[in-house]
Amino acid sequence: MSTFAANLKQLPRISHLAALELIAADDTVAARIENRQGQTGSLAVYNHLGQIFGAITADAAKKGLEIFAEHTEDARSNPGKHPNIDRLLALAAGGGEMFRVKHHFAISADDAIVVTTTDATVS
Repeated sequence: MSTFAANLKQLPRISHLAALELIAADDTVAARIENRQGQTGSLAVYNHLGQIFGAITADAAKKGLEIFAEHTEDARSNPGKHPNIDRLLALAAGGGEMFRVKHHFAISADDAIVVTTTDATVS
């Protein structure tokens, strides 16, 4: 069984991202995952799922739970400890809604950070 650390090494890099937002069906921001300590692993996983599945769907959630590996079991044993995994658990169990992924890119220009966004949607 792979570990989360080993799985992370297989995912695309996220240094170009400032954050990622999960957009609910009513166009509200359901969650924001930032590129900062304590969230970079979740950012990498959600970014990968958005790229592969086009949105965070039930199938994407199941794949995400595999990637989170040992942290998935910890989340099951400790609800609320890992909200980004809790969200995937709810989706995989059929108890959650699909989310569109909105990327916030960090681009350095003249020592300033310019943030641009894209919104990946499923048709």
